[in-house]
Amino acid sequence: MRLELDQTGDYVLDPAFLAVRLSIEASELRRRMRLGLVTSIVERGVDSDAGRKRLTVRNGNSVWRGIVDADNCIVSEESLDLRRPSTLGG
Repeated sequence: MRLELDQTGDYVLDPAFLAVRLSIEASELRRRMRLGLVTSIVERGVDSDAGRKRLTVRNGNSVWRGIVDADNCIVSEESLDLRRPSTLGG
């Protein structure tokens, strides 16, 4: 998948695309984005990763990470759930 850039050079990710990867409804993701509850970061690759970028989007305990090449195509991605397993006995 090729990503588009906005006028300022920031990546534009479709909320429907992210919602699936963050295990949330697209409308709820958009609401949380408006409230500033969704965070993102772009990191530039160095050395052997030069020319690539790592995009990380976090919504609560859900995280999506994508590696983007010099042509702005996602070359790998992963979704993570940061919740720890319960240690309470039952």
